Amino acid sequence: MSWTLKLPLTDEVIESGLVQDFDASLSGIGQELGAGAYSMSDVLALPIFKQEESNLPPDSDNKILPFQYVLCAATSPAVKLHDETLTYLNQGQSYEIRMLDNRKIGELPEITDKMVKSIIRVVFHDRRLQYTEHQQLEGWRWNRPGDRILDLDIPMSVGIIDPRANPTQLNTVEFLWDPSKRTSVFIQVHCISTEFTMRKHGGEKGVPFRIQIDTFKENENEEYTEHLHSASCQVKVFKPKGADRKQKTDREKMEKRAPQEKEKYQSSYKTTILTECCPWPEVTYVSNSPSPGFNSTLNSFPVAEGNGSPNHQPEPVVQVADNLLPTTNPQDAQQWLLRNRFSPFCRLFTNFSGADLLKLTREDVIQICGPADGIRLFNALKGRVVRPRLTIYVCQEGREQQPKHENGDAATNTFFVYHAIYLEELTAGELTEKIAQLFNISPRQINQIFKQGPTGIHVLVSDEMIQNFQDEVCFVLDTMKDDTNDGYHIILK
Repeated sequence: MSWTLKLPLTDEVIESGLVQDFDASLSGIGQELGAGAYSMSDVLALPIFKQEESNLPPDSDNKILPFQYVLCAATSPAVKLHDETLTYLNQGQSYEIRMLDNRKIGELPEITDKMVKSIIRVVFHDRRLQYTEHQQLEGWRWNRPGDRILDLDIPMSVGIIDPRANPTQLNTVEFLWDPSKRTSVFIQVHCISTEFTMRKHGGEKGVPFRIQIDTFKENENEEYTEHLHSASCQVKVFKPKGADRKQKTDREKMEKRAPQEKEKYQSSYKTTILTECCPWPEVTYVSNSPSPGFNSTLNSFPVAEGNGSPNHQPEPVVQVADNLLPTTNPQDAQQWLLRNRFSPFCRLFTNFSGADLLKLTREDVIQICGPADGIRLFNALKGRVVRPRLTIYVCQEGREQQPKHENGDAATNTFFVYHAIYLEELTAGELTEKIAQLFNISPRQINQIFKQGPTGIHVLVSDEMIQNFQDEVCFVLDTMKDDTNDGYHIILK
C-alpha cells in the first residue's frame, strides 16, 4: 500500500532535503555515511516520522527493527523538521531507557529464551571531538578523579542481569537482559556539555553528546560478540535543573514564533526514540570485552587483581610487592602495576617508566587515580612498609658475646645480641612461628611458651598476654627439652 507525506513541499524536494540533512545529522555516530548508504525507508525511521507511525497505513516494505530503545525524556521543540531530535538531560538525574522487543514471530529464533548483552555509551556527537575522544576523557578523569561519566541506577532498573561498569571505561556500562521480559534500565550522566568546550569569557555553548546502545548475541563460544542492533540519540547535559529551564526557554521561544515559522519545527514529544545507527566502531572493546560470556572478572588483564584466597599467606604478598626502581622500563613498570593490584590504571600509565612513576607527587597520583587508589599507589611507589602492631626483642640465653680490643685481648664487659620479632596478629601461634623461624626449626617442635613471672614461676603465654605486652619489650629466651617427645619449651625471661 502506498502513501504520501502531506507536507507543503514536493516529494522530490522532501527526499533530497531529507537525504542531505540526515547525512549531516549522523556525524556523531562514528562513521560517515554517504547519500547512497541508506534508503528512504531508513529516513522514515527518524523520530519525527516514528511518532506518527500509528496513524500511517501498514506498509510491508517498511523495515522492522528487532529492538527499540525509548529514552523517557522529552525532545526539544526548537529542532527543525528534518533535523535529528535533541533531548536535554540533567546531570546526575536517573533517566529510564525502555528496552523493547520488536521482533516478528519467528524472527531471530536463536535468541528465543536466551539473554542478549547491551552496551550503553555516552560519546561525542561532534566528529572533531570523536577524533580526540581518548584525550578528552583522560582530561575529564584528571579534573574529576574517582568519578564516572556514565552510571547505572541499579535499584531502579528492572530486568537487567549482571550489570557491569568497567573502571577503565568511564563512559560505558553493560548488562544482560531477556528480550521476552519487561526491561528498563536507568542511567545517570555525570558530565555536562560545557565541560568539553573551550573556555573563553563565559556563556559557552555546550557540545552535544550521543547515547548509543549496541546489542549483541552469543556466538558459538558463548561470548556476546555477534552484533544484533544499534541505535542512538542526540542529547545535551546541563547542571541539575538546567535541562528543565532550557526546555522551558525553547518552548517559550516557539510560542512567540509565527504559525508559518512553527510549521518548520518538530513538536516536542514526551519520550525520545533512539534511531538505528552503525555499531560503535570500537571493535577492540567488543571483541576483547572484559567480561566475555560474563564468566570472568572485569579486568582485561590475565593476572588476577587481588590475592583474596582464604588460604593465601600474607608473607608472599610482601615479597611480590617489590619496590619500583628508577631503571625499570615501561614494560616492567606495567607488570609492577599488575602485581600490586593497580590494573585499572595500566592503560593510563602505558608509557611510564619507573623513573616517570617515581617522579609523581602525592597530589599527582591522587588527582589521577582518586583519593583511595592514589594514596595506595603513592605508598607503594615510595616502598612504605606498614608499621607492625607489636615489636619485641629477644636474645638466646648463653649467646652473649665479648668484644675484643685492637690487640686481640677480650674485653671485660660482655653484650647481648637481640633479634627483632614483628607481630601483626598478636597471637601465641604467631609468636611460636616467629620464634621457630629464629631458631630455624619447625613450629611443631615448640610445645609451649612460658613467661617467667614473680618468684620464678612459669606463666603460660596466651593471646591475651601478648596483647598486653609493651611495644619493644626485651626478653631472654631459654629453651627446655620436653622429656615426653622431641619438642621444646620456650621460656621468656
